[in-house]
Amino acid sequence: MSIEQILALLISERDRLNRAIEALGTPVKRRGRPPKNPLAAATAAPKKRSGMSPAKRKAQSARMKAYWAKRKKQGAKE
Repeated sequence: MSIEQILALLISERDRLNRAIEALGTPVKRRGRPPKNPLAAATAAPKKRSGMSPAKRKAQSARMKAYWAKRKKQGAKE
């Protein structure tokens, strides 16, 4: 084999390997909703949840106690 033939074989092998690497390196097309933009999510500040004030919590507690007392009373009648 001459040097030119060996060089041609190596170049064709290199091209084949480059095509294989490109095929494996490209991301697989996904179906469905695209993922969120990671850059936008990283820069956005997390939303802070607003909690209940003690007065609202106490009022909610009273409402739920009345609700469950009513349910318990209805269950005893049946």
